[in-house]
Amino acid sequence: MKISDFRSDTVTQPDEEMRQAMARAVVGDDVFGEDPTVKELEEKAAEIFGKEAALFLPSGTMANQVAVFCHTQAGDEVILERDSHIYNFEVGGLAVISRVQVHPIVGEQGVMSPEDVERAIRPKNLHLPRTSLICLENTHNLAGGKVLPLENIRAIWEIAKTHNVRVHIDGARIFNACCASGISPREYAHYCHSLSFCLSKGLGAPVGSLLVGDKEWIEEARRVRKMLGGGMRQAGVLAACGLIALERREQLTRDHHLARQLTQGLSQFPQIHIEEPETNIVMVYLSPPFQAEEFVQRIREKGVLAVAIRQNLVRFVTHKDVDEQDVQRAIEAVGSVLEKSQRSGP
Repeated sequence: MKISDFRSDTVTQPDEEMRQAMARAVVGDDVFGEDPTVKELEEKAAEIFGKEAALFLPSGTMANQVAVFCHTQAGDEVILERDSHIYNFEVGGLAVISRVQVHPIVGEQGVMSPEDVERAIRPKNLHLPRTSLICLENTHNLAGGKVLPLENIRAIWEIAKTHNVRVHIDGARIFNACCASGISPREYAHYCHSLSFCLSKGLGAPVGSLLVGDKEWIEEARRVRKMLGGGMRQAGVLAACGLIALERREQLTRDHHLARQLTQGLSQFPQIHIEEPETNIVMVYLSPPFQAEEFVQRIREKGVLAVAIRQNLVRFVTHKDVDEQDVQRAIEAVGSVLEKSQRSGP
């Protein structure tokens, strides 16, 4: 059976060009700073975002956790959005690794109000934790790939500067935001002290994320990466794929187009509700009595993979390894499941 995998844009396979680049990569020991391909990738990433330096890491989670560690001290407080990836999906790393507490803010589709952010910043007081960091997520995963408005990021940046608070952007899918908004990576990165992004989400690389920031800060991040076990040796074989991935970032507009096609097809079914996606994530809200876990299992039996997020919420993500035929297969699978359930009753 042909499988159409919409679980995530991390499921993509490296293509032949990437595999050949891995075979040809000139490598050295990156922990000693001797891998020329890793250096090239880091320099390219820093250039794209207009930052002084960059650091290659195994994953987006490690990139975010290293960033938080380097921006904070134990006992500090971090402001972030309640549904953010750093808060929900990084295995409590903020508490375990950085030993910080969080001040979660309920945003509107993942977007925190600048007024709420400013109210959350602690005044200087012997009895209170120090607010040292604000984390933003762009695009916002649980908000359905929402692109944070630049004016919102800018406003929070100005508040942070006023209060001497650092800003980190979890930009796992930042290039999706760039393609959807027309805003350059440099402009987004101008309004933060650090930014992480994934090569393995959407861009098609098999492994890897990067962290960008000031040179001195990145050197400290490099030390922390080693402490957490993220120092890789002949990592140029992976960095070679990353260099190709960065050249393909404009192709993400295709994924956005497929997401809109999927949304249009699924919107015909009255049993579900979908909001128009901004990027490559399609959130499907199921009406009772449908349950997400059962729904996902039923469409899996028809060769379509998706992820149950909450009791009534299913996520589809488009990427380079799905096409219009996969989209049509997903629409037909969903329609078949809904029709059969309606016939059989609750």
